[in-house]
Amino acid sequence: MSIRLGYQMPNFSYGVAPRDLFPAVAAQAREAEAAGFDAAFVMDHFYQLPLIGAPEEPMLEAYTTLSGLAASTERIQLSALVTGNTYRNPALTAKTVTTLDVVSGGRAVLGIGAGWFELEHQAYGFDFGTFTERFEKLEESLEIITPMLRGQHSTFDGKWYRTNDAMNEPRVRDDLPILLGGGGEKKTFGLAARFADHLNIICNASELPRKLDALHARLDEAGRDPKTLETSFLAFVIVDEDGDRARKTQAEMLARIGITDLGAMPNEALRNTPADRQFVGTPDEVAEQIQSRVLDHGIDGIIVNLVTNGHEAGTVELAGRALSPLVQS
Repeated sequence: MSIRLGYQMPNFSYGVAPRDLFPAVAAQAREAEAAGFDAAFVMDHFYQLPLIGAPEEPMLEAYTTLSGLAASTERIQLSALVTGNTYRNPALTAKTVTTLDVVSGGRAVLGIGAGWFELEHQAYGFDFGTFTERFEKLEESLEIITPMLRGQHSTFDGKWYRTNDAMNEPRVRDDLPILLGGGGEKKTFGLAARFADHLNIICNASELPRKLDALHARLDEAGRDPKTLETSFLAFVIVDEDGDRARKTQAEMLARIGITDLGAMPNEALRNTPADRQFVGTPDEVAEQIQSRVLDHGIDGIIVNLVTNGHEAGTVELAGRALSPLVQS
């Protein structure tokens, strides 16, 4: 498994009728595949997220969508970024992602995290629990899921979950990758050091040096070689052949959440805004920003979303052409 360049679709607000929505999603996945992206991701949410749009905006269920994408693509890996552990029984999660692997011919990745969007839990009747409880659940889930992905039976009796000789057939392989996503320096990184093949770090770009120091500490505690855990960074990209138009789009997006006049904002204040995880401009400008602000710190790869214009034909290809040279081994 390697995800050096991934494409995430966090937004299904394309201004089309519901029956035309999946074709627009599939078109992006095919464009990402053709442009050299290693993996295509969708979010595992039921409502749109606060910094992207309103709750009532379109949101497709993740694994149904991924199965449709399996039939619409040939080579690209498929995953949720990330599966909300609180929404599903862990043995069912193992069965679901393994079935996706069978359907896709061995292209599934289990992206998983503790869950965080309380509104969805309240609306759909899922127990949200405390921060500590959610990570207790995630740890127990990984204890159950990992052997089930590896062809072993799972017997587990925990505080939150239990299994009794749980089997998981059929499988096309015993090394289906596990990706953890998040920015928690103790809990998320600690679980990644123990269970994951890949860690997608979600944070502001200026935080990366501290995050990587914390990750190496967790790997040392687990006795694991850092070279065995691949890393990536989730980047919000606004790219356009016209750099001024891209910057105008960013300004309009930030203004909707009350952030104006970025140019006058001190660097320290800027680092505490969503702008610190955005990469904006022409393809060359975006590539330079990704290199200097992310990859130069030692991150292995990039997962990008094109939240404002990824559904417009040619935009995914534009991003792939700019970023692929940065992460080719």
